[in-house]
Amino acid sequence: MNTNIRFVGLVSSTLLVVFAAAASWAGEPKPAPRPNVVVIVADDLGWSDLGCYGADLHETPNLDRLASQSARFTDAYAASICSPTRACLLTGKHYARLNMTIWREGAFSTPHDKKLVPPPSISNLPYSEVTLAEVFHAAGYLTAIVGKWHLGDAPYYPETQGFDINIGGTLWGAPPTYFYPYLGTGREPGAFRYVPQLTGGKPGEYLTDRLTDEAIKVIDRAGDRPFFLYLAHHAVHTPIEAKPAAVAKYEKKLRPALHHQNAKYAAMVESLDDSVGRVLERLERGRLAERTIVLFVSDNGGYTIKYKDQQVTDNFPLRSGKGSLYEGGVRVPLMVRAPGHTAAGGVCHEPVYVGDIFPTLVELTGVPDDKERKDKLDGVSLATLVKEPSATLKRDALYFHYPHYYPTTTPASAIRAGDWKLIEYYEDNHAELYNLHDDLGEAHDLAAQQPEKVKELRAKLEEWKRDVKAKVPKPNPDFKAASESGK
Repeated sequence: MNTNIRFVGLVSSTLLVVFAAAASWAGEPKPAPRPNVVVIVADDLGWSDLGCYGADLHETPNLDRLASQSARFTDAYAASICSPTRACLLTGKHYARLNMTIWREGAFSTPHDKKLVPPPSISNLPYSEVTLAEVFHAAGYLTAIVGKWHLGDAPYYPETQGFDINIGGTLWGAPPTYFYPYLGTGREPGAFRYVPQLTGGKPGEYLTDRLTDEAIKVIDRAGDRPFFLYLAHHAVHTPIEAKPAAVAKYEKKLRPALHHQNAKYAAMVESLDDSVGRVLERLERGRLAERTIVLFVSDNGGYTIKYKDQQVTDNFPLRSGKGSLYEGGVRVPLMVRAPGHTAAGGVCHEPVYVGDIFPTLVELTGVPDDKERKDKLDGVSLATLVKEPSATLKRDALYFHYPHYYPTTTPASAIRAGDWKLIEYYEDNHAELYNLHDDLGEAHDLAAQQPEKVKELRAKLEEWKRDVKAKVPKPNPDFKAASESGK
């Protein structure tokens, strides 16, 4: 046979196969794109600071609307301090196991004038830990952080932990000011801070608004590519600064009977709510809402200490606030909107915590994850609860660990098992016991009446501490010597 004829026949046959395959492929439905993910983290926002959680001064229509479209969790928990929560959220591992139990700067300032010496805590999230950003990046997502990082200094910035884009994430935990150009020595004299990548603003520009602008740009930049956006607001952390018009609005609303009495803080909450509304509107306008998971959470309980002679917030009906292991320090708002999965407006009373966010998002998006690593996570997926809020988890307890000092607490650990909550204090080794079903405000210590329950929960707490290798404080010999000498 002529070689040219044989070649033409071969090409023709090949083309027929290609065309047939193409025709076959054209008839097959394309796989659905993986859902986008937006995680919005508020800083120091109390459990009852939102309208949908009972706020009496603050106005949060956008977050209330998101809650009505979401599974809203009433018994969600974080660490009592910011950096541990963020490390736990991004890795799915308990902060005590990570040995990140205090905010980053706190790791460098161990007090030596107290009865106990707190254990060392690491200040940089180790490279060996796999973050949500790394999992999503490996699955082809555009990954971005906009706002607060606070999990390490420059060699450990978000770019080293799977984030393609880092706008504003630094070693610092709070801005010097919420007004442009977001720099100065506003937090402590002589300590200059700034929020990078936010140039080109104008006087009066507000940080919460600007971070929202940048978050929307990330969504626009993603195009057809799925994205993981971690919008970590500095609001409503100190400094307590807000837009003057909003402050005036809340000053007119103040009444003696209200639990919330800080107009500037209320205005900050409103700006946070406006931000959420703008992000949701951008998703809706871009026809992305139906394929975007939105999760909102706070990093710890509300800050109840005074700032410039005024208490920042009130976590009523919960006791205490940030730093403490009472409910006011660790219970936080959490809502998850997952189109196609969520029972809109569902309210879930199952105890959950920020370590559950990692496996939840992995399951809801269907991104591949390493089974061996998955088995080592402390968090469990909440996907079932998102779909059916009345469901329960196969978990018998949640644990808390803050072996440090803070204005609201001495070193302590805690366990919640069912309705029972036990807090163990290290200075004098005493324990407090509460039944949260009957006593949400933790006003009635039942330890003396329930010694067997105390014994049972302390044993579980000790077992957990051994499992995660939790570091505990030690007696301070200098403090004892000073006490004995009468100093």
